[in-house]
Amino acid sequence: MNTELNIAFIGAGSMAEALIAGMVKESLYLPKQISVTNRSNHSRLVELSNKYGVTRTTSKESLIKNADVIVLAMKPKDVAEGLSSISKYIRADQLIISLLAGVSTTSINELLQEKNPVIRAMPNTSATIGKSATALAQGTYSSKSHLEIARTLFETVGIVTIVAEDKLHAVTGLSGSGPAYVYYLVEAMENASVEIGLDKAVAKELILQTIIGAAEMLKTSEKQPATLRREVTSPGGTTEAGIQVLEQHQYQQAVIACIKRATDRSTELGAALTQLVK
Repeated sequence: MNTELNIAFIGAGSMAEALIAGMVKESLYLPKQISVTNRSNHSRLVELSNKYGVTRTTSKESLIKNADVIVLAMKPKDVAEGLSSISKYIRADQLIISLLAGVSTTSINELLQEKNPVIRAMPNTSATIGKSATALAQGTYSSKSHLEIARTLFETVGIVTIVAEDKLHAVTGLSGSGPAYVYYLVEAMENASVEIGLDKAVAKELILQTIIGAAEMLKTSEKQPATLRREVTSPGGTTEAGIQVLEQHQYQQAVIACIKRATDRSTELGAALTQLVK
């Protein structure tokens, strides 16, 4: 447990809650060390305070004054307004952890008008169940100690990897949006189960365990995905017949194009946000 640092969340959405829940559950910080505010939804602040025991406040001045680490968890489109409202209270020694997709560490420093250490994070929605794949990137003024603070925080909701900041768009396209690609696959498998005459409840149980089992095999086996696939695919068998249909529809190429387009879109949105905050 870290009893020295106080953490302030600006924004009280699902990702902020996931991090608060992880920190409290893993006893990384005491609830009294965590404060949260948002723009106007007071009932949401009451909800988080009652659920986790954290401090709620509508005073950004007091929130910032008592914080060692400030987590930016507002919507990216609100970053200019949000940071301008706290810039006069910010101290240069405070660590900024940003969840703002597409907003560069340079833009954050410029908006705050301070040389704060900034760490950018790209978690995904699986953080809400403690299974996020999170990438962290350091800003110009951050050190290894700042990175370790952020790493420890995000490890309460999943695994953490470190990347260069210019790779965060690729992370967004791959793992940031990744859960949706898996859900889309499951949607298709559920639709197929209806067409082949399976009970929907039975099919769902089978599909979920198939996904979980395959993921665990990938995690624990030293074999490459292609090898594991070939081991399931007997010549002339059912799996080969199914794979042949996927190949006819260029399944792998579609997935690759999907991830590339999501990555490109992240770059586009980041450029638009950069212009917005200038």
